[in-house]
Amino acid sequence: MSIKPEISWQDFERLDIRSGTIISAKDFEKARNPSYQVEIDFGDLGIKKSAAQITSLYSKEELIGKQILAVVNFPKKQIANFFSECLVLGVYGEDVKNVTLLSPSLPVKNGLQVG
Repeated sequence: MSIKPEISWQDFERLDIRSGTIISAKDFEKARNPSYQVEIDFGDLGIKKSAAQITSLYSKEELIGKQILAVVNFPKKQIANFFSECLVLGVYGEDVKNVTLLSPSLPVKNGLQVG
């Protein structure tokens, strides 16, 4: 696997990556690939929705209360009949269907920025 082209520090600073806690998860039946519709509490930023292809490693029940990291400043993206408002971050396994969520190693306040 090759590395992507180099970016500037200013490119990185444009990403707004925040901590949040998943408060609900349900099956996304209209998605092409197995996915969940999740709601994430980002503290002062409010609650945002996301479609996440994380069904192979996580059950809906174990996602509730899990802290994650997500990009919150992408434009909304329509997926079937759903609008995803943020991008939950994860690491692809050898099989790209196996996504491991990125999480803070200790509890943090919802909405804190990664930098």
